[in-house]
Amino acid sequence: MAVDGLISGLDTTSLINQLMTLEAGPQTLLKAKVTTSNTLTTALQALNTSVASLATLAAKSATADSLNIYAAKSSSSTVTTSAASTATSGSLDIVVDQLAQSQSGVTAAMTVASTTDYTLVANDGTQTSITAASTSLDDVVAAINDADAGITATKIASGTNAAGETQYRLQIVGDETGAESAFELHAGTGAMVDGGTSTNLLTDTGAAVIRTAQDASVTLWKGTSAEQAITSSTNTFEDLLPGVAVTVSAVSNDPVTVSVSRDDAAVSKIASGLVDSLNTLFALISTKSAVVNSTDSSGAAVVSGGVFSGDSTVRDVKQLIMNAASYPVDGRSPSEIGISITKTGTLEYDADKFAAAMAEDPEFVKSVLAEISSRVADAATSSSDKYDGLITARITGQESLVKDLGTQIDNWDLRLTSRRSSLERTYASLEVQLSNMNAQSAWLTAQVESLNASKSNN
Repeated sequence: MAVDGLISGLDTTSLINQLMTLEAGPQTLLKAKVTTSNTLTTALQALNTSVASLATLAAKSATADSLNIYAAKSSSSTVTTSAASTATSGSLDIVVDQLAQSQSGVTAAMTVASTTDYTLVANDGTQTSITAASTSLDDVVAAINDADAGITATKIASGTNAAGETQYRLQIVGDETGAESAFELHAGTGAMVDGGTSTNLLTDTGAAVIRTAQDASVTLWKGTSAEQAITSSTNTFEDLLPGVAVTVSAVSNDPVTVSVSRDDAAVSKIASGLVDSLNTLFALISTKSAVVNSTDSSGAAVVSGGVFSGDSTVRDVKQLIMNAASYPVDGRSPSEIGISITKTGTLEYDADKFAAAMAEDPEFVKSVLAEISSRVADAATSSSDKYDGLITARITGQESLVKDLGTQIDNWDLRLTSRRSSLERTYASLEVQLSNMNAQSAWLTAQVESLNASKSNN
């Protein structure tokens, strides 16, 4: 570090700092480029995310089958419906005769269990052995539940016996509904079950079956010669109508009408959502490409471009996606189904025109929308692909540039450090030389004064 001039009186530190500021000019420019590149990279990453999201959205409606949307409804709130893409228009009357339920029962009251060995017998005769750690009812409950055999046990207080001891019942509930989920729980091993010497805990003296396992049942066309009973192990019936699931929640005496029709509103919502997503993307690009007029601290006019201003990659991506969304399909303009390009470079969606086109020729509308979606998905994917997308390549290039600039900045740090040391040595040497000159001047002055004094004495 330089020491301010002791001989010259100069502010050496300030002089060196000013010179170093000039010397660091190129490095300052490099740092500014790094900031600019980082800002662009961040903006490109956000754009890439938006384009990738657009690709995902468009891909969902890229086939005509994905636009085969049907809505199912029923005439009763106790019957709910849902329709898949395989559904077709139609209607059906059903009467709900009974609901599906799981088996439930309670054992006789007890203080401790009679054994540690139990056998669960499923409806099809399959046996599962369960062994408790002890005859403690807590251990029995834990063993039944840990067996994961399709039943759940709960210990429930049930008064006291003659000796004043607290008694409990075990409530056993099947995990699944339907007649096939019926079961027996025996005290004893499988051999005892097969030999007929075991006890079914739910039919023993003092025990009770609270609820039997049963299927849900509905009747189609009840009261006619075509009357047909349909059962399900759950309260949901699949494909009573093609692609339609019907879920019942209460028994009904009167027929409930289930109907299915094409859901044009849902298709319109897909089209509208696609246009909105495209316009959101175009707005993002336009905002970050806009040229802004402002003034600096002195009041002078300043014109500054957005982060995407003049960026050819961003411009190409926008044009690629716009072309995909607006080019004709089989020689017919997307405007025929309500999707058109405006003079401001955005897209416009006309819901009324779309609805009219759906009413007139739904297959044509779905084919056009599917083709547009497919093209947009392909364009967005080619732009945002994480390996070789256009934007990805641009981001990679910027990251490489920042890395290279960082190396140059580091090299400048070494160069500037060396330069500062050189300046400090130079100024220190000047001070030394000046000190020597001052000393020599003082010696000469003393010699002259001595000579003058000698002459005066003579």
